[in-house]
Amino acid sequence: MAPLDSPGPKALWVSDTRRENGGPRSALEGVTSIAFDLLSFSAITVLVVMGLGIIASMMGIFNFAHGEFLLLGAYTVYLTHALGYPVWLGMLLAPLAVALVGLLLERGVIRFFYTDPVVAMLGTYAIGLVIRESVRGLVGGLYHSVPEPVAGSFSLGAIAVSKWRGIIILVTAAVMAFAWLVLTRTRLGLQIRAALENPALARASGLSTTRIYALTFTAGAALAGLAGGLVVPLFSMFADLGVRFLIQSFLAVLLGGVGTFEGPALGAGVIGVLSAGLPWVTSPVLADVLVFVIAIVIVKFRPGGLWSRERS
Repeated sequence: MAPLDSPGPKALWVSDTRRENGGPRSALEGVTSIAFDLLSFSAITVLVVMGLGIIASMMGIFNFAHGEFLLLGAYTVYLTHALGYPVWLGMLLAPLAVALVGLLLERGVIRFFYTDPVVAMLGTYAIGLVIRESVRGLVGGLYHSVPEPVAGSFSLGAIAVSKWRGIIILVTAAVMAFAWLVLTRTRLGLQIRAALENPALARASGLSTTRIYALTFTAGAALAGLAGGLVVPLFSMFADLGVRFLIQSFLAVLLGGVGTFEGPALGAGVIGVLSAGLPWVTSPVLADVLVFVIAIVIVKFRPGGLWSRERS
């Protein structure tokens, strides 16, 4: 079954949020259902954006291959399942496999582009195109379903909601908490923040910014791979899976602001809520347009992002 482009009342994304007894919903049940849809879709957006935001903040470049990193994570899960292994094993392998790909690309290609952000964007776009078309050659133009490793639903009041989407929310919260602790409570986090704030001073202090950049890019790729592995049961496996998430991720980073951990996460939450919420009140096509319009208006009045701050 082909996935739908936009979540909403008619989309696959919300089709498994229903009343347990099949009867009409009360207003409270309807609000609960919509709130869970907003939260679950926002969680996926946050997970995708975290990797992109880290790379953009640290290196000053937008990685146009980030959507294809998500695609590689999804393909890892699909391939694992196609070979007869458990889906959960593919989800464990996805961030590791994509992290390895990211490290090889960073060391072999992308590190030569850091001094020229425009060339870096063109280079990562070309890399993403190669990855996407390579996957298309492997899977064709078809949609391949992957089962959820944890099927079924649980009760949220009188509403039955997907267990797997609940797990995605918990995983996203855990990843965000871990990333925040690493950045704020460890020596590695201090080095990362130093390289982010002032790369020249960090190098003068003896920090290996080359190593930190490689680690950061690898971590961002791993997050994208994890996100791809988690969402493929919901959206199916197809070659253009990462394109939509890439566009939303760029909007979220611009909206939240580059240079902090909190900015992209906040922007992702806003974009996720808009993307999942607007189709409930208007058509999915118009909803996609409105997401862009609202984001552009906010950036117009807050060019530094929602979490911008003045630096001394």
